[in-house]
Amino acid sequence: MSVEGAAGAGRLYPRCMSVTGSAQAATLVFGASGYVGTNLVPELLARGRRVRAAARNRRVLEARGWRDVELVEADALRPETLDAALADVDTAYYLVHSMAAGRDFGRLDLDAAANFAAAAARAGVRQIIYLGGLVPAQADSEHLVSRMQTGETLRAGSVPVTEIRAGIIVGPGSAAYEVMRDLVYHLPMMVTPRWVQSKSSPIALQNLLDYLIRIADLPQARGKVLDAGGPEYMSYEAMMRQFGEVVGRRPRILRVPVLTPTLSSYWVGLITTVPARIARALIGGLKHDIPAFDAELRMLVPQRLLTFKEAVTAALEAERARTVAARWTEGAFMFRGHRHDHAYYAKRAGGSATTSASPEAVWRVLSTMGGDTGYFYMDWLWRVREFLDWLAGGAGFSRGRRHPTQMRVGDVIDYWTIMALEPCRRLTLHFGMRAPGTGILEFELEPTAGGGTRLTETAYWHPAGIWGLLYWYVLVPFHLFIFKGMTRAIVRRAERDAGAPGGRRTA
Repeated sequence: MSVEGAAGAGRLYPRCMSVTGSAQAATLVFGASGYVGTNLVPELLARGRRVRAAARNRRVLEARGWRDVELVEADALRPETLDAALADVDTAYYLVHSMAAGRDFGRLDLDAAANFAAAAARAGVRQIIYLGGLVPAQADSEHLVSRMQTGETLRAGSVPVTEIRAGIIVGPGSAAYEVMRDLVYHLPMMVTPRWVQSKSSPIALQNLLDYLIRIADLPQARGKVLDAGGPEYMSYEAMMRQFGEVVGRRPRILRVPVLTPTLSSYWVGLITTVPARIARALIGGLKHDIPAFDAELRMLVPQRLLTFKEAVTAALEAERARTVAARWTEGAFMFRGHRHDHAYYAKRAGGSATTSASPEAVWRVLSTMGGDTGYFYMDWLWRVREFLDWLAGGAGFSRGRRHPTQMRVGDVIDYWTIMALEPCRRLTLHFGMRAPGTGILEFELEPTAGGGTRLTETAYWHPAGIWGLLYWYVLVPFHLFIFKGMTRAIVRRAERDAGAPGGRRTA
């Protein structure tokens, strides 16, 4: 595919383009769009491995911008998609879970694992490496029990399985780490439940990746269940305090006995940007101390384990190094204003519409946005927001653009900056008004049957502190209303210009 990010600044896009290509692989990363998988793929490449990356949505993988990686679309809950993903694979990393699915995710995890184990056996896979979670003896949360049972289901198949169990992973994008980051940055004082005193052995992302990659070369590890942890055994409260020391914050923490894990999950969902369903599942397992009995893994794969503070410092530096992205992806540093205090995960709102007009016709209309054209729907509301920005000393009423119909990366359209674009597929804009956080507005054009188009408009908001969260909650009803009307107005104009039949609103 043709993708231009910040590195493509100055290039004009007069027409739509697409390029496809793939290469064979010997190592499968199944669940490559997830947190660990996204980091594991480039590490495998750097060590000379041939990699095939699989996820339910190929387009999410394409957004990663990996070179020399075969991308495949596969879903463990759809067994018919697995044989192609596992063909000619020697080692398969199994990194999927269904926490984001909400209720009944435990059953879905077991069904997915059984399907994968059977398909791996049919394909002649030599070994499966499964990343599970540390499990205390008294585990009763669905999250922890599901991770343990997933490993058991995989081992019930005929392909040898090595299971590495890890607790809190310290790295950008790890849900437990991002909850911690959000709490420290968003709340000057925290009223916290008792589970912040629960202890575990946090492990640096780089240490975990090293374990995952090197264990594949050790035949004596096959069939084993191995705990992985860092060099410290510490409470979640101690982690938050040490994180604060690294970033120059001093969180005030007041513990109360009345917040149960269930109530805490709703509180965390409100205060942090970590997806609520994932936060609930994680917090359900935080009421236990979860030590890592990792002596055997340390002996098999010796390495220097980073302390918690060292791991946080490494995580922050890793974000700084990832400065260019081809489109908005969760946590991309350039789309968070290169600010560590802007939340990794985004709050989001959007709208969409379908039309019989072609992607080219819709793109031509979208390319005129801003300037004298305005924003197609309820333009006076945009003017109100501009006025408020002007009162706050921002860009305010500075409407204008370099060219009325052409766009290129780096162009300023009113108070938006084009961060990335793929003609006839996607346009990514950075919000330039004064606000407590970083905003991204993205338009995505998806071809439909019969040559039509589905246009989706999504706002991503990375809040900075409590004011950033309040800003989002106040404005999100207006965003939902405007975006649905705006997408509908754009496709109607495309139909009128192209002489196509009417479209219809879908969301």
